[in-house]
Amino acid sequence: MLKLDRKLIRDLIQLRGQAAAIGLVITAGVATFVMSMCAYRSLAATRQSFYDKYLFADVFSTTVRTPDAIIPRLKEIPGVAAVDTRLVYDVLLDVPEMSEPATARLISIPDSGQSRLNQVYIARGRMLDPLRTGEVVVSEVFADAHGFVPGDQVSAIINGKVQELSIVGIALSPEYVIQVQPGTILPDDKRFGIFWVSENDLEAAFDMAGAFNSVSLRLAYGNHTATTVDVLDRLLKPYGSVGGYTREEQISHQYLSDELAQLRGMAIWAPAIFLGVAAFLLNIAISRIITQQREQIAALKAFGYSNFDIGAHYFNLVLIISMIGTTLGIGIGFQLGDAMVGAYDAFYKFPSLEFRPDWLSVAVAFLLTSLTSLIGTYVAVRSAVLLPPAEAMRPEPPPSYRPSLIERLLPPRSLSPEVRMVIRNITRRPVKASLSVVGISMAVAVMIVGNFSLDAMNYMMDFQFRLAQRQDLTVTFVEPATESVMYEVQNLDGVLASETMRSIPTRIRFQNRSRRVGVMGVEPDASLFRLLDADEKTVRVPDFGIMLNTKLAEILGVRIGDLVIVEVLEDKRPTLTIEVAALVEEYSGVNAYMNKQRLHEALRESNVASGAFLKVDANRIETVFAELQRRPGVGSVSIKDAAMKSFEKTVAENIMVMRSFIVVFAGVIAIGVVYNTARISLSERSRDLATMRVVGFTNGEVSIVLLGEIAAFTIAAIPLGWMIGYALAGLMTEGLDTDNYRIPLVIERGTFVMAAFVVIAATTVSAWVVQRRVTELDLIGVLKTRE
Repeated sequence: MLKLDRKLIRDLIQLRGQAAAIGLVITAGVATFVMSMCAYRSLAATRQSFYDKYLFADVFSTTVRTPDAIIPRLKEIPGVAAVDTRLVYDVLLDVPEMSEPATARLISIPDSGQSRLNQVYIARGRMLDPLRTGEVVVSEVFADAHGFVPGDQVSAIINGKVQELSIVGIALSPEYVIQVQPGTILPDDKRFGIFWVSENDLEAAFDMAGAFNSVSLRLAYGNHTATTVDVLDRLLKPYGSVGGYTREEQISHQYLSDELAQLRGMAIWAPAIFLGVAAFLLNIAISRIITQQREQIAALKAFGYSNFDIGAHYFNLVLIISMIGTTLGIGIGFQLGDAMVGAYDAFYKFPSLEFRPDWLSVAVAFLLTSLTSLIGTYVAVRSAVLLPPAEAMRPEPPPSYRPSLIERLLPPRSLSPEVRMVIRNITRRPVKASLSVVGISMAVAVMIVGNFSLDAMNYMMDFQFRLAQRQDLTVTFVEPATESVMYEVQNLDGVLASETMRSIPTRIRFQNRSRRVGVMGVEPDASLFRLLDADEKTVRVPDFGIMLNTKLAEILGVRIGDLVIVEVLEDKRPTLTIEVAALVEEYSGVNAYMNKQRLHEALRESNVASGAFLKVDANRIETVFAELQRRPGVGSVSIKDAAMKSFEKTVAENIMVMRSFIVVFAGVIAIGVVYNTARISLSERSRDLATMRVVGFTNGEVSIVLLGEIAAFTIAAIPLGWMIGYALAGLMTEGLDTDNYRIPLVIERGTFVMAAFVVIAATTVSAWVVQRRVTELDLIGVLKTRE
């Protein structure tokens, strides 16, 4: 074994505590990176495989009734590789052991057994028998939520008639990897399900023989979807098309894409924080070693070792710590990634979602940690190898101590000697002190970033679904309801208050930007469905003009007073030029609103409604459910509180898992920074501390000199960490800003307190470990005079 290698092993043994703390910080960063990248690869690869194998479409459109004779013209659209037409209807279900109705989306399946596109995967049971009627295949999440198995029966109200449906299979579809009912952003597995039904059964039930109301297209590779959508819209416009849309606007695909984007973001910011702290710690540790080994470096040069040999020796020391931390981080990252994929498997439904190691991320992890470690210690190592032997043989000149600014401002003798020592040591090395404060503050910041999401989610749910939407039920009608139908619903026994709304599909244009959104006509003085601004104040619906939520205004680039073009995509399809009268704050979806009466006038229609918001007596809610089920014009019923509880349960579970990881990682950063800083101070000042013990200072007073410095760093780091954490949380909310939902930048006081508590606890543990070493100082050994 080479002599420098033996020296390297001795140095590692001597530095084992500090090396372990630094290695753990590297481990945390690598584990987060590998976990995120492996989960990303697993989810992305599984999604693509499912899409390809079961022919997920690229373009979608719905109509009122389109004859099959138009299908050949659809196939002739340039770039279209496959066309699939079908029937799709939403109906109410009477589910056993559920007082409230559920909504089922019925999708037709041809007699051949599989659709041309958006095919289903049979997880249990079998596919429909074309020779039998009344059979259905049910989506897995809905079946599991109710305990359905093949052979069970369920009642559905199809076109005003109650029909018994026999479940013969449980299935998955690339179109519904996550099931979200139209008009909502919250998945509710118990109250919304997908039912695949025989095409013959749906044609007979809705009198749609020889026609379809939904079309899907799969495009040839490299084709431009925008062109295809334009041609498709022109062909289907006479048949009540509400406008085509691409896969990127499909709800299930959007949720998956948003999740993948979040994983990519986590793979960037978290390792950057951890590796930055690790580089700082390595620089401090190596600088301290080099300072203590000046004579050894001089001796090595005297024995003929070159600058390269000595530099390589210290770089090898750094790389060993880095490699050990990286290897451990990769192993932990694989375990955490596997656990994350398991959580995704419960939320997103694929035939098989398995953990897939991302070996490229492993290689990148080794490269990143190696470069970070070398860059972080380059200056310290360079100063060592360039140090002339004669100068290195002499000890460093002692520091010059003088009264600090704080001492000069305070009355004489107001500070004890040990406190003055703490103040002078900090002010003598302001850069080192600042870096230590920043390092500890990053632990506080990580805690805030990891925990604020729960605060933001709670606020978002409260703002969106308690302050703004105060209804209990949202009822949608199969067709726009007349005043008589609205009167019946509003006067059901148990309904305390109601408001009607009119919803129409549109495409809103401004300059060269456009967006396909629904415009909702609402009552001007609504109390159940309110529109709020960012300050939670009610925004009154203006008599004229259109209201956009802030996200839609941002997408279109409009401000209040701008004129937008609203292309209505149903019925007479008028094109309107309307002024933007107000902006409202919402944390879900992209929506536009108008005065309901003005919307009727623009559409030249009578007072009709697409749905109603109901406030219901809690003691009469089951009676209201039963009455709504008997109304043939009711298409679906959405229960706000039930959907919220289901969503909050799922989100809370995921957030609590991530929260535990963050607490551990933040503690690692705090312990790594504090322990290394304290150990280095102890090594550098061991002679001073021993001298104090010899001249009569107690162990407690000596500990104040060492640990008082750490306490000062921690006190200064907490408010700085709060500010950094708040800024990082702001960047995170921008990264999570999607069309489906936005996370508000809201951090509760308890999150700041918790972050401070974790860091103080980590500091206390580190200080206790170091303080024990103070009591074990070898007074005679450290006071020996150097020859």
